[in-house]
Amino acid sequence: MEKLKNFINGKAVDSTSGETSSLINPSTGAAYATAPKSNAADVDAAFSAASDAFVGWRDSTPSQRQRALLKIADAIEDRQSEIIEIESRNTGKPISLTTSEEVPPMVDQIRFFAGAARNLEGKSAGEYMPGMTSMIRREPIGVIGQVTPWNYPMMMAVWKWAPAIAAGNTVVLKPSDTTPASTVWMANVMSEFLPAGVFNVVCGERETGRSVVEHKRPDMVSITGSVGAGIQVAQSAATQLKRVHLELGGKAPVVVFADADLPAAAEAIAIAGYFNAGQDCTAATRVIVQESVYDDFVALLTEQAKVIAIGAPDEDVFLGPVNNANQLARVAGFLERVPSHATV
Repeated sequence: MEKLKNFINGKAVDSTSGETSSLINPSTGAAYATAPKSNAADVDAAFSAASDAFVGWRDSTPSQRQRALLKIADAIEDRQSEIIEIESRNTGKPISLTTSEEVPPMVDQIRFFAGAARNLEGKSAGEYMPGMTSMIRREPIGVIGQVTPWNYPMMMAVWKWAPAIAAGNTVVLKPSDTTPASTVWMANVMSEFLPAGVFNVVCGERETGRSVVEHKRPDMVSITGSVGAGIQVAQSAATQLKRVHLELGGKAPVVVFADADLPAAAEAIAIAGYFNAGQDCTAATRVIVQESVYDDFVALLTEQAKVIAIGAPDEDVFLGPVNNANQLARVAGFLERVPSHATV
């Protein structure tokens, strides 16, 4: 069985506790790997490495940071077959869609932030008061603690670390406990192009994430998660005056009016609802339809649902399994709570 490790200060290391959790392949329901259950000592070590690395990385030039990110993007692109296989096995995502819809934009996003590193904007220096010159100087924030979700593990990791590192910050990232594999892989690839300690990964469960967020060292914490988790992070950060970046859950509605192209709307909404097994912050989870076309639209959307290709990741399918047992129970709960007037 594969054994994942944390990545701290440029090295793959076990948790100091020696404890691990099993990673489940959603397509088979079988455990295929173990990941560390990181504790406070592991989180301390990661933040210590990031803090030490920040001293040098903050003084790197935009061109140096840009070159590093461009090399990382090239390396991931060159080895994309590896990360696609890892991501699919860890999430159950269809290989074809991961190849076409996730890797290209993810690599492009790294390159975007590489370019952004050299194009910071701000007001010009000037004399706004007699005898005084005012200017704005942009500096890295410092050490950033980050927590990513399980629905887009590799892409959400990129959305966290790429802008932070491009701006001269260092990072400690805690991936979801069910999907850490692609993030650990990225850390190993990135280590060839970054100084030790600039990017660190600690695996673990909810307590590990709490330790990352509540640790005294990070100057900023960033999470993608539920509204409840965001509230807790904001409350914790307030006591230490940390900066926060919160990307929280939503309930995306779609409105269909009577003059819409109903077949086109049904097709688009089905794609929006079922892409990534509906595990998306912008998934079409509610459809509000004008009453005069309600029955017609329900019929069209039903037909679209019937033709969605479902199957294993290595098949030509659109819809694979949900990510984990908790998510499966949540989806099943919607059906169990269907009101009596509804038809399933």
